[in-house]
Amino acid sequence: MYNIQKAVSRLDYAPKLKEIEVTDIKKGLGVFTPKPDKPVSFAALKETLKKAGYTLDAAHLTVAGVLAKDEKGWSIVVQPSGQHFALQGPNVDQVVAGASAGASVEITGDWKTIGTGKSAHEAISPMVKTAARQRGYRQASFGVFATVSYSQPSAEEAGDPLTNHHARPLAPIRVTSPGLTVYKGGAVTPRLYLIKQHLGDLEVTRQMMDVSVSYTPSPRLQLELEIPFARTAFDNDTSSGSGFGLGNITAWAKYRFFRTVKTYGDRQAALRVGLEMPTGKKSAPTQAQLNVPEFVRQQLTPINGGLAPHVDLAFSQAGGRFIFGGNAEVIVRAERDGFRMGHEQRVSTDLEYVLPRDDRKPGGELFLILETTFIHRGTGRVNGQAVEGSRSTEFYLSPGLQYASKPRFVIEGSYQFPVVRNTGPIVLRTDSNILLGVRYLF
Repeated sequence: MYNIQKAVSRLDYAPKLKEIEVTDIKKGLGVFTPKPDKPVSFAALKETLKKAGYTLDAAHLTVAGVLAKDEKGWSIVVQPSGQHFALQGPNVDQVVAGASAGASVEITGDWKTIGTGKSAHEAISPMVKTAARQRGYRQASFGVFATVSYSQPSAEEAGDPLTNHHARPLAPIRVTSPGLTVYKGGAVTPRLYLIKQHLGDLEVTRQMMDVSVSYTPSPRLQLELEIPFARTAFDNDTSSGSGFGLGNITAWAKYRFFRTVKTYGDRQAALRVGLEMPTGKKSAPTQAQLNVPEFVRQQLTPINGGLAPHVDLAFSQAGGRFIFGGNAEVIVRAERDGFRMGHEQRVSTDLEYVLPRDDRKPGGELFLILETTFIHRGTGRVNGQAVEGSRSTEFYLSPGLQYASKPRFVIEGSYQFPVVRNTGPIVLRTDSNILLGVRYLF
């Protein structure tokens, strides 16, 4: 629901984001108190939520002010904005009975914008009337209670999908999500990978810190920059060593071309393209430091080659507390100083089950996640020559947990291990890959 709060906060008359409260996430209800000196608009609220991917079904407004009457009928005037709200509907005569122009009242009713352009004005269909408080508008309750529908999304939706149980954060962990985080906002995601590999008696350990920053400038587009740093250590009983350096930086653009949302689930798909740039450290251990083939030594650097375009197609479907997703990715690698790993084809799947702390409110969800990853890597090259024994086909399972402690903050962890490793005799074999990370939405 953070995406709804973020959307509403962009209105001129909205309070600070933390003052916009989601009161019932299952029913799609929220409440906020507008700024007292700004005129409000139902039409603006509806359009803002539409851009964020939600349909505003109804809004109730409580207004404290003074009654006014002209040839068009009764209205209530609030201060200090001086905005007029026309009173309409079958209950008007009942709520103003016995009152006169200038009387202080507090009225709650259904809120609408009547007309468009310069002729547009706000109207209330009264439900109840109570006595105004002593100092009128400044101390009165002036709030909007909005009911949001997930079943009729606009064509210009943005943000991550909702189910009837939760506001989905940035799950999955390793599999590409077609979600766009927050419209006109984004996320910072630092992740630590602890990787163990081997090849015969050569033992390799890696610690990689990957920092991603994403921003969503439009309802369909997300931009992201991924910056990795890696430390690699090796030991084969006769020699050992380590190195640290920057990996290849990747710039991503994701375009979500399909989404349908309803109360009990959603479907969405996105195309993501990336360009991996040759920024990483390329120096490998020398033959004197490690007496193994050059292709093996090159795998101990933080890079897999040079410039590399990525093309990634992702899909997800949510229903109730279950979420299923997957992605297919192709990576075409260019050589850097004569070295590259083979071109890659990846297919991953994601299965999630959500345990909400409170079905009606966001925050506190625990995601139980099981991901799979299939990787086929073609023949690598060294000094322009194809390297025999450098192909590989691998399949991994990755159970994980993701905890949304708050709508804007997520803690996650995943353990990946091999099920199938059909690798060539000079390809490092991955034994385990532990991922620990956090995500912060802004």
